[in-house]
This record gives sequence, structure tokens and C-alpha cells, in this order.
Amino acid sequence: MTSPHPRKRPQRRSETPRGPQQTTGLQEIRDALPPAPEACTVTPAPRLAGEGVPPELLALVTYHCRHINAYLARAQHLKTLHGDSMRQWQRLVLYALTDALAHNHLLVGTLAAHLQRHDLDPDLLRRYLQSPDLDRYITSEAVQHLDGLTGSVPEEAPEPVWTDIGRRIARDGG
Repeated sequence: MTSPHPRKRPQRRSETPRGPQQTTGLQEIRDALPPAPEACTVTPAPRLAGEGVPPELLALVTYHCRHINAYLARAQHLKTLHGDSMRQWQRLVLYALTDALAHNHLLVGTLAAHLQRHDLDPDLLRRYLQSPDLDRYITSEAVQHLDGLTGSVPEEAPEPVWTDIGRRIARDGG
């Protein structure tokens, strides 16, 4: 039996790739990332008691996500400000997107360094990072950031920038 209310328009289908096709494409991008210069391996530290997520890690994610979102919003908003000038738009959109990428890379590397420091199985960490090579993410800057975040190194007079920022994130809660 047919419905008395036939569809007026055919169903629209999204042209955006989803599912296995997109997943495979993202994995290809991750696999193509080069190892980081001055990649680091973090020495294990004693495991923390309890199952809760340390507040400094929650603050770390909040801090970097706020900055990433701001840069992405700026990149999107540039079409209204500079949509009539390709030269201005291309320069500013790439600045915003690469700044967002740098924050994301530092965030992932710092979290990976924390998990490595707390003796997470390397194969499991590789699976979480969806990468065969941990050196893509755990950089010296990520380790400095983690040191400041966790207070695992004493304060120095001229402290590395990411150590100082990590201390402020832990102190201010993101």
C-alpha cells in the first residue's frame, strides 16, 4: 500500500566522506607525519593513586582547546573580513590554522608524555595515538610543558616557555 503523503523532495545525501573512507584517509595523514625533531622518551614516574583524572590534565585540555577553538573560529571568520582579497585571506587563514595545529600538537604530545611517564604500555599508547611512531608527538617542548604542568622540575630563573605556561595552567586551572 502506498502512502497518501508522498515525499515532495528526494532525500539529500551528504557529499562529505564519512565512515571507513574518512577513517582511512585520516590514518594516512597520521602515518605521513614525520618524527619530531628532538623527540623524547619520558622516564617513568610512580603511578598516581586513584582512578580520577588529575586536575592539571583537565586544565591542560581546557586551556589548549580554548585556544584551538579561537584560532579555528578566527579562520572561519576571515571570509567575512577578507573574502574579497585572496592575498590577505590566504595569509591570515594559514596563520590561524597553523597556530591551531601547533596547540593541538602540543596538547597531544603533552598528554602522550604524561601517559608514557606513568608507564602506559607503549603499544597501547601507539594505538591511542593512532600512530606507529610516538616520536611524532612527544617533543622536548611537550616534555617541558608536562614538567611545568606537574611541577616535576624546580622553577628556574630563565625557565623554558612551555614549562612556565604549564605551571600557569596547573595553578590557574586552565
